[in-house]
Formats: sequence, structure tokens, C-alpha cells
Amino acid sequence: MYRSRPRGKITEDTMDFLNSLYDDIDVAQYDIIGSQAHSIMLHTIGILDRNELKSILNSLNDIKKYDFFDVAVQEKENFEDIHEFIESEVIKKSGMKIGGKMHTARSRNDQVVVDMCMKVRDEINFICSLILDLENSILERSKEFVFTTMPLYTHLQQAQIGTVSHVLLSYIGNLTRDFKRFYSNYTRINRSPLGACAVGGTSINIDRILTSTLLGFDGLIRNSVDATTSRDSLLEYVSNLSILMISLSRIAEDFILWSTSEFGYIELSDKYSSTSSVMPQKKNPDPLEIIRSRTSLVHGNLFSLMSIVNSLSSGYSRDLQDFKSKIFQSTKMVVGSLGVITGIIDTFKVNLERLDYVSNNTFALSLDIAEQLVMNKHIPFRQSHTIIGNLVQKAIDKNYTSLINLSKADVEIVIKDLDFNDLISVEDLIKIIGEITPSNSLQLRKSLGSPNPNEQERLIVQEKLQNQKYREKLFERKNKLTQSLENLEQLVSIYSNG
Repeated sequence: MYRSRPRGKITEDTMDFLNSLYDDIDVAQYDIIGSQAHSIMLHTIGILDRNELKSILNSLNDIKKYDFFDVAVQEKENFEDIHEFIESEVIKKSGMKIGGKMHTARSRNDQVVVDMCMKVRDEINFICSLILDLENSILERSKEFVFTTMPLYTHLQQAQIGTVSHVLLSYIGNLTRDFKRFYSNYTRINRSPLGACAVGGTSINIDRILTSTLLGFDGLIRNSVDATTSRDSLLEYVSNLSILMISLSRIAEDFILWSTSEFGYIELSDKYSSTSSVMPQKKNPDPLEIIRSRTSLVHGNLFSLMSIVNSLSSGYSRDLQDFKSKIFQSTKMVVGSLGVITGIIDTFKVNLERLDYVSNNTFALSLDIAEQLVMNKHIPFRQSHTIIGNLVQKAIDKNYTSLINLSKADVEIVIKDLDFNDLISVEDLIKIIGEITPSNSLQLRKSLGSPNPNEQERLIVQEKLQNQKYREKLFERKNKLTQSLENLEQLVSIYSNG
């Protein structure tokens, strides 16, 4: 339909090579909405009379009911993309004299961007909701484990004693930053490029502000070259998806490790576990492993998109067509990952006996003991560090699993070898070691953000309030958008029936 200058029919192989109908399935409804708003605007400036507008809107309403997957299958040899197909159908239904006017003062160049902006802003709102749901699940489970001790790790080696609640709450910080990135990204996505036309605007006195308002945008991308060329806000969106997947992959890896027989800290629900085709005893964390893999795929899509736009000249290039598939793939992987990991958080079980055993058979209390030497005996930290480090080595040499197993004689040898008898008595050191248990070590933690149970309970309340505040802000934004699109629907109904 668009072949005015080129003569003859494009080859079948070339049409297949250019075709994006499958990728366009996800934006077909948005393309129709954009065409409705554009047509109403054309009526307000006198390009379409009332009857012509009615005919076009009724045609678009009919097309809205199509199964666009079937369209992609059946029409791939006839149309390059969904934009050409929809316009062709309008012309078929309304006639060339009427339907041929619909694309006045519009190009596929601004049309495709407005479709993508409408699609992605909806995805942003949906993903923001899913992040808040995941946070809420984490907060609810955190309440259960405020006093449940476990080792915290650095370099995947036991480092300090913390709580299950403390680790779960650490995910909230990441996820909140992810939420804020998406929430902010929306403000840059929700700017209308419609009316920029091909690249240099149009001599027809269109009303870009009207179409922007009808479609629920918060303003315009004002420069026509910028509107049709730039994809930075979409890149930002995929970057945010990529960063979010890093957050999810960290949770996934923690849960994979903790659910192994070697750790044995948690057990995943059977609902979120797979099995082996040959080993009957296996219960595998396959969904979590797929999240790790999907993280890499989303990263790859981001790098692909950055490579596509790298060094493109100003103005639309067909290279940008390949943005859609990568964005839609990435979105689906992220949405799926959020749903799975929320379900896993809701249903996993904690092995309390195992965590109690590990917490009491570890050298992860070493720093707490060293700090008590600093606080109670006024020993310089570097020297207290030396004392405890040597005691740990002595315990390891004797195959002990914690400092509490050391005898008085063991401690005497260490202090004597260090020539630290003038710093602290053996009796005082043994007493301090005996007083520091996993539970009371947490009570001794004073810093904000530590695993002290009081601090955890305070943070849970604080994060709950923040979660609710973000839900309210998101609801207001979604409601504003919904209201704009409902107003457009009402106008379409009035003009279609009038």
C-alpha cells in the first residue's frame, strides 16, 4: 500500500525479511487507540468531517476485535507491519476517499514510537505493582524470623551472626531502588511524539497537545527530530529491567544455596520445585535457576539495543524496528521472574533446627567478642583482633567448631604466646567468650540497619508504611491514565454513534 515510488512488487524474501507483524501483535491495540486520537484531532482541525470521522472510528472499532496473531500468520506476505495492515483495513472498510485521510499529518516514524510509549508505560505500571507485591511478601515473611539467627556471609564464608529477617529485609532496599527507577522512567516515557510526522513536522496545522491529552501523555517531545530518532527512554526502561533482574538473581542464588543439602537452611515448596527424569530423590530449584539464566538474556537484550542505536544518524532508521522484539522479550522474562519469586517467598520453609545448630557452631561471633574486649577492657581493636584471630586458629587446630569449646589451658597458651598477659586475664577472656551467644550478640548490635531485633521490627514497620505510600502514588498515576483513556473511549463512542 505504501509503494508509491518503487515500481513492481517487493520480493517475497525481502517482505519476509522486513516483516514485523509478529512483533507488532503486542502493540496492535495501542496502534488503534493512537489512530482514534489522531482521527479525532483531524476532525477538530477540519481535515475530516463528522461523517468521515464516524466511518473511520467504526472501522477501527471493528479492527479492534481482530485476532492479531491470526493476522500475523495470514497477512505476513501482504503487509510489512501492523500499521500498514490497520490503515489498509480502514481503507477497505471506509473507502479510499475517507479511510485514505486517516494517515494525514502522520508517519510510521512517529506512529511506532507513540505505540511503544503507550505499551511501555503500561508495562512500567504493572512491573511497579509486581515489585510492591514482592516487597510486601518479603515484609510479611520477615516478621516471622526477627529472632531466627543465621550466619551472614562475605566471600561466601561465614562472617557474622545475623537473622533470616535481616537478610530478607536487605532485598527490600534493592527492590525499592528498582521501583524508584521505573517510577521515574515513566515521566520520560510518557511524553507524546505523535505529530512529529516523518522527521520535520508537517505544514498542516495539527493539534499535538490535543492528541497528547487524549492519549494520557503528560506532555510532548517537542523537537520532531528528537521525537522520531531518540530511544533513550526505552533504553532506560530495558536498563531498569536488567538491573531489576540482578536484584532477583541475587535472591535466586541465595535461595539456591540455602536449599542445598550442604546448607539446609530452607526448603522450597513443591509447587516451585522440579525433579529429575532419572534420580527419584531429586528436588531441584529449577525456577530459580531459570531466573539466573533469564537475567543474562535480559542483559544481552540491553547490550543489543545499545548496539543498534550506537552511531545512528539523526532521523528514523529501520534499524530501530528491532527494538520491539527485544523490549517485549525482556518484559515478559521480568514479569515471569517477579511472579515466580514472589510465590517462592510466600511458600518457603525455614529449617529452624539447622539454623540454630549452625549459629552455635561457628566462628561468626568473633567480631562481637573482639568488640567486647574493646568496650569492656579498653583493649585497642587491632590487639583484640589479634587475640581473637589466634584463638580461632587454636580452635581450628583442635577441630572445634566455636570458641566456646576452648579450655582454660588453650586460652592461656594463646595469651602467653602473644605476650598479652598485661592486657587481659585468661579468666576475663573466657568469661566474655562464654557470654556472647548468637541471640545476645544481636542485642549488642547498636548501629542503625543492624540485625538487632528491635531494629528489624522498626524497619519492618517503616518499610510497610513506605510500601503503602508507593502503592497510593502508583494508584493515582494509573487512575489518571485510565481516566484519560476512558475520556477518549467516550469521545470515540459519541463520534461513532453520532
